[in-house]
Amino acid sequence: MTVTVKKVDYFYVKVGDKPGQGYKIISLLKENEIDLVAFTAFPSARGQAQLDFIPKDPARLQSVAANARIKLTGPKKAFLVQGEDRVGAIAELHKKLTDARINVYAGNGVADGTGRFGYIFWVKPKKFDEAAKVLGVD
Repeated sequence: MTVTVKKVDYFYVKVGDKPGQGYKIISLLKENEIDLVAFTAFPSARGQAQLDFIPKDPARLQSVAANARIKLTGPKKAFLVQGEDRVGAIAELHKKLTDARINVYAGNGVADGTGRFGYIFWVKPKKFDEAAKVLGVD
């Protein structure tokens, strides 16, 4: 049962937490054929939402955002996990990190319904290299 863990760059933008604000950004990405590996959005500060983008081509995302005068923050680092879906796959990763006393402070995962899953997670920047070593990621 294959599971891969990769380091990825992500970028984020904060928008007003109201209908259509996120759509403006993701529709721009669609129009410019920006291929995302992952995307997540959540409330951040009062009246704001944060949109996180994990693009296949970070430089292209940055270029499109700059041309549209969208202020991206990043690149920042996260881990992307993909593999065959099975009970406990994510727990095994967390155990390795827990045993190394590394905290996962955020994560999002989904099973795709065809036997595979994806999971993106974040650790504090000062623990990123240590987490990569614990997980055997180059």
